[in-house]
Amino acid sequence: HQNVSKSISFRLTINVSQRQASPPSSSLFQAKSFCRAPLSSLFFSERRQSVQTAAKGRGKQHASNSDTPAHESPQAKHRRPPAIRGESPEFDEEYTSHEQIHPTIEPTRSLVSFMDAVVKVFCTHTEPNFSLPWQRKRQMNSTSSGFAASFQGQRCLLTNAHSVDYHTQVKVKKRGDDRKFLAKVLSIGVDCDVALLDVADETFWEGMTPLELGPLPHLQDSVAVIGYPIGGDTISVTAGVVSRIEVTDYTHGSTDLLAIQIDAAINGGNSGGPVFNAAGECCGIAFQALVGDSVENVGYVIPTPVIQHFLVDYQRTGGFTGFPALGIRWQRLESDALKRAFGMTPEQKGVLVRSVNPTSHAASALRKDDVVMAFDDVAVASDGTVPFRTGERIAFSYLISTKYVGDVCKLKVLREGKELELETRLSKPHSLVPPHINNKDPGYFIVAGLVFTTVNEPYLLSEYGANYMTDAPVKLLERMFHGTPQFPDEEVVVLSQVLACDATLGYEDIYNVQVQRFNGTTVRNLKHLAELVTACSEKYMRFEMEYNELVVLETPEALAATPDVMESHSVPHLMSKDLRESGLVWPPKSSKSQKK
Repeated sequence: HQNVSKSISFRLTINVSQRQASPPSSSLFQAKSFCRAPLSSLFFSERRQSVQTAAKGRGKQHASNSDTPAHESPQAKHRRPPAIRGESPEFDEEYTSHEQIHPTIEPTRSLVSFMDAVVKVFCTHTEPNFSLPWQRKRQMNSTSSGFAASFQGQRCLLTNAHSVDYHTQVKVKKRGDDRKFLAKVLSIGVDCDVALLDVADETFWEGMTPLELGPLPHLQDSVAVIGYPIGGDTISVTAGVVSRIEVTDYTHGSTDLLAIQIDAAINGGNSGGPVFNAAGECCGIAFQALVGDSVENVGYVIPTPVIQHFLVDYQRTGGFTGFPALGIRWQRLESDALKRAFGMTPEQKGVLVRSVNPTSHAASALRKDDVVMAFDDVAVASDGTVPFRTGERIAFSYLISTKYVGDVCKLKVLREGKELELETRLSKPHSLVPPHINNKDPGYFIVAGLVFTTVNEPYLLSEYGANYMTDAPVKLLERMFHGTPQFPDEEVVVLSQVLACDATLGYEDIYNVQVQRFNGTTVRNLKHLAELVTACSEKYMRFEMEYNELVVLETPEALAATPDVMESHSVPHLMSKDLRESGLVWPPKSSKSQKK
């Protein structure tokens, strides 16, 4: 996906069939509508999150030099599965004898018995307005697919995370049933695009046999995708084969994880539906497709090891902690001159550490210019790959993400010509500009007419549209692509806009500029800024911005103008819920009583 010809436009799309009365003004998702024949006055359109693969999210921008998590253990335990050739004789024998094409799937005979476990998901979404963070957008409805599965003896209902993003109501409907059952969202894994649902009404589960999660398939294995895509209201089956298995960019979470590429059609509404192998086992969840003028039938499936990682994570924590990472940026060591410069022999291999995220646990073990030669006793090649199954190689981040946040890993490192054996705890390092905020509401803080918020990719998408990677301010893009937080709670706080009022006269043209200091104190995050402002007793409030811009307010005028802005601009609260719950009071009660 990285080396795309300039004359060809590709994009990864997440597929959900959506019906809405009118399109949202500024959706969190870049949407492209595909209309079908109208029914009465309603038109059905497809809700898609599209990202140009030439510059689509941070995952691909750093695909060659970061350790973004990639995959999970089929055993769903604390150890890495025997997925490396030579590690287990039984494993090698199994995969060596399995290098053959499986018989094709006959949906009319072999899949009918499993179709009752596939459901249609109806979701009402109410997304936040990142540009006006005290508001929400017009609600919209979408349809997608889901299925009941059995995991470690317990039943569960699975779908895609993007199918229930910012949900206000979720309903599911069984095949051949005219009733819709209310569903509760138990956990959403934005990184891996998997969501766990539950239905309290036992009537829903009657006569339903949950699907068994099967193993990772092989190249050229026959597969079938079942779901409720656009083009009709009844269940649909498409068949194909496994084309590729590799670490792929998950568009929704901007994370690189293991994925299965198939040539079966995955259309809007297929999202969340199961993908079956020839044995009738569920081998993954359909979730996105590659579309373009020169692309046909390139769909992607979340494999069962990733699904099992999500489910085990929920069992252990009651939520979703995500996939771990070392928190390093690395460089390939394919140049002989570069290897010699770091004291490596021709036989030694590994990747060069260029920087370490200070918020990761690995920062206490790894240093810049270290050479990572092995992870958990598995040798890392100079191109950053490790052996995978029989005759294949895969990014070494695959090994990292087979573990869980908090697990310990072993590293073999070359430092200043000496080989060292290190141990470190895996974590999920903080991002300076995160790709998402885990379905939370955006934070904000208003002083007179100054609206402060934090920068994340949904905010940039809301402000600059689908081309935000080229249209957003260069300074913000630099922090998104190359910025490294120096402490765990660091955020990029910006003056989003200036609402008109007497106290802010002359500052109306300032927007989307980072706040660096308040009254001489460096701003760490939005809460820190709010604490500094609420505690200010000086005559002036002095906000120092990027590009050496300066905004100065007289403190008494700012306090007096803040309630007026709240009323004139219909702002229900002057700060977001998370700041209010932290105990901050703004404006001070004295200024309110003085105004009265």
